[in-house]
Amino acid sequence: MGEPHRAGRFVKQLTGYVAFEPSPLPPDPALRIDTAQMRRMSAADQALGRLDGLVKTIPNPDLFVAMYVRQEALLSSQIEGTQASLSEVIEFEAAEADDQESPVRDVAEVVNYVRAMNYGLDRIQELPLSLRLIREIHGKLLQDVRGSERPIGEFRTTQNWIGPEGCTLATASFIPCPPSQLQTALGSFENFLHDDSFPPLVAAGLAHAQFETIHPFLDGNGRIGRLLITFFLCQRQILARPLLYLSGYLRRHRSEYYERLQTIRTTGDWEQWLTFFFNGVKEVADEACATAHKILDLKHQCETLVRTQGKGSPNMLRAIDILFRQPGVTARFLEKALNVRYITANNIIARLTEAGLLAEATGYKRNRRFLFRPYVQLFEDNSSKQAG
Repeated sequence: MGEPHRAGRFVKQLTGYVAFEPSPLPPDPALRIDTAQMRRMSAADQALGRLDGLVKTIPNPDLFVAMYVRQEALLSSQIEGTQASLSEVIEFEAAEADDQESPVRDVAEVVNYVRAMNYGLDRIQELPLSLRLIREIHGKLLQDVRGSERPIGEFRTTQNWIGPEGCTLATASFIPCPPSQLQTALGSFENFLHDDSFPPLVAAGLAHAQFETIHPFLDGNGRIGRLLITFFLCQRQILARPLLYLSGYLRRHRSEYYERLQTIRTTGDWEQWLTFFFNGVKEVADEACATAHKILDLKHQCETLVRTQGKGSPNMLRAIDILFRQPGVTARFLEKALNVRYITANNIIARLTEAGLLAEATGYKRNRRFLFRPYVQLFEDNSSKQAG
C-alpha cells in the first residue's frame, strides 16, 4: 500500500539527522480489514477462547501462570541478548527465598522481568493501562540491572536510535521521534489505549507497533512493548489469566518482525503488520493450550507416583502442589511453606528425589537447592522450540 505518511513522517532535524514523527492512532485512512484478515483474526480469537476456557477448568490455574511468566521473561530477555537459562532463574529464586545470594547479571534481568510483569498484572486491577503505569513498570524492569545507569521509570529527554551495536545517529537503521515531539506522541498513544471502539486484538496489535515506533525510553523498550500486549488483553478481559506471550513467536520470526514494523513507517501498511500479529496470537495460544495439557498430565503422573510408591502422605501431596508454583526449593523453603519441622522437610525432599521428581542442582553439601526437573524440562523444551 502506497501511503507513506499514513503512520507518520520522516523529518529532518536541525542537527541534520532524520527522525520519524508518528501520526496518532488509529490509522488514517482507516484500516482495511479484508475477508482473509477477518478469518485470521477470528482464528486468533478462537484460539484465545480455547486457551481461556482451558485455564478456567484447571483446579489451580496459578500453578501454571507462574511458569508461563518465567518462560516469557526468559524469552523476552533473550531477544535483548541476555544469556540465562530457566534452570538458573529457578535456582536463584530458591536461593533468594533463603536469602542465600544475589543473582548474576543476566539472571537478575530475567528476575526483574518477572517482577515487572507481576507488578503490572496487579496494578491493572486498580489502575488503567496508562503512561503512569508504563513508567512504573519500567522502573521495576531496570532496577539495579544493565541500563539502570540511565533514567529508569522516566521517559527519555534525549534522542535514541535503533541499529547494530556500535552504530551512531548517522548509521542507525531507525531513529524514533525527537524529544521535542515525544510528549505529543505519548499523549496520543495513551488516548488510544483508552479507546475501546476497536476489536481488542486489533487494538493490541496497533498499540504494540506504535509503542515500538515511539521508543519512549532509553532502554527496555522492547521488553515493555511485549509486556503491553499481555496487559492489554488481560485488562480487556480477553484472558482471565496472563497466559499469552508472543516473545517466542517474535524471536522465531525476528527478521520478519522488524521488517514489518519498518514497513509500517515507510509505506503506512498497518494491515500487513496485523496479519503477522494475528498469526502469532493463534500460534502462541495453540502452543499454550498444548503445554497446559502436558502440565495437567504431569501433575496427575506425579500424584499417582507418590501414592503408588507409598509416599502419598498429605505433606507429600502438598509438596507436589508447591513444586508446581515454585519448582526450585530448599529444605528451609519447604519447612516454611509446609509448616513442618526441618527434618520433615528434608525427608520429603529425599523421598521426592528418590522418586525422580527432584534433582539436586548445586553439588553442595550445604545450602542445597533442588529442581523439580520434569516440570522445568517441559518448559525448557518449549523454550528451545520457541527460540527456533
